[in-house]
Amino acid sequence: MPAGIMSGFIEAVKTLPSEGDVVAGTVSAIGRARVYIDIPQIGTGIIYGKEYMNARDILRKVGVGDGIEAKVVMSENEDGHIELSLKEARQALIWSDAEAAVKSGAILSLEVKEANKGGLIIEWQGIYGFLPASQLSTENYPRVTDGDKDKILTALNELVGKNLSVVMITADQKEHKLIFSEKGLQDKEEKGEKVNRYEVGNIVEGEVTGAVDFGVFVKLEPGLEGLVHISELDWGLVEDTKALYKVGDPVKVKVIEVKDDKISLSIKQLKENPWVSAAKKYKKGDMVNGVVIKYNKHGALASIEEGVAGLVHVSEFETEANLKNTLSLGGVQKFKITLFEPNDQKMTLSYKEAQEA
Repeated sequence: MPAGIMSGFIEAVKTLPSEGDVVAGTVSAIGRARVYIDIPQIGTGIIYGKEYMNARDILRKVGVGDGIEAKVVMSENEDGHIELSLKEARQALIWSDAEAAVKSGAILSLEVKEANKGGLIIEWQGIYGFLPASQLSTENYPRVTDGDKDKILTALNELVGKNLSVVMITADQKEHKLIFSEKGLQDKEEKGEKVNRYEVGNIVEGEVTGAVDFGVFVKLEPGLEGLVHISELDWGLVEDTKALYKVGDPVKVKVIEVKDDKISLSIKQLKENPWVSAAKKYKKGDMVNGVVIKYNKHGALASIEEGVAGLVHVSEFETEANLKNTLSLGGVQKFKITLFEPNDQKMTLSYKEAQEA
C-alpha cells in the first residue's frame, strides 16, 4: 500500500479522546493567547480563549518542548483541533491526589485559614476543607467548661494562621468536600472500635457540631461524628443547612450506613414520608394547586404539599425567560399531574394542560 494511502488510513481509524479525558502531550507551538500541544498518536490539542485565560499565569511559564497534561473539553473543533482545559485537568489531578492522601494517611502540615463554631477551615492545593472541632487533638480542643459557643469560637480563632499536622479523612470531588483530622492515625483503632458499636437502623441522640453546604455533622459520642447529608435532612427541599441547624442543637438521627469507619445518618427517615400519604390522595391526571419553589436547568419545581414537589418542564414555555415570567417563585398556580410515581418520589406537572382543561 502506498505511503500516502497508508497515512490516510491511519488518520481515519485513529481514536479521538472523549470529552472529560485527561491527555498528556508536548507543547509544540505558542501563539498569541493560545498554546498548541502535540498529543502522540491522537493529534494536536489547543488551549485558547476562556481556557487560556483561566490558566494564563501557568501557561506564561511554559515553553516549546515542555510536557503538559490537560482535560479534553471538545474532542474535535471545526479546525480539527482537540480543545483542552488546563484548569480542569489540574482540578482532576488534585482530587486524584486527595484520594491518594486519604488512602495513604499522609500527614500534612496545613495553615488554618478561618474558624467557625463547628471547627476550622484549612486550605490544601487551593481547595478549602473542614476540620471539625471534634477532630482536633487534645492539645488544641477548645477547653470551655460551660459550652459557651462564643467562647468556643474565641478559642478556635486562636488557631487561625497556625500550621497544624493533619490527615485527610474524606475527599469527595462530586460534593467538593475535604474533611481533615488532627487526631490522625493514632485514634484510628479507637475510632474503629466506636464505629463498630453502631448498626444500620440504630436511632441515636446526638449534637450538631457543624452545618456546611453539603450537610450537617452530628456528634454521636465523644470522638465520634456522623454526617447527615443534605439529601437526608428533610423530605422537602433544603437549600441552607445553617438555617435549619446550629452548632450545639440536640438532634435525633438514624444510622443508615456504616462503612470504612464512617457513619452516615438520616434525620428525614425519622419523619413520616409525605409521599406515602400523597399516594393516597393524588393520581396521574389530577388538577392540583402548586407553589413554585425553585428553578433548575430543566424547568421549575412546584410543591403540591410539604415535601412533595414535581417538575414543570421548560419546554412548555419555549424559553427559560417565559417560564420565569409565568411561574414566579412563591406563586401559586394550577397544574395537571402528568406523571406520578410516589414509590420513586417522582412527579411531573403541566401548566399548559391545566390551562387548556
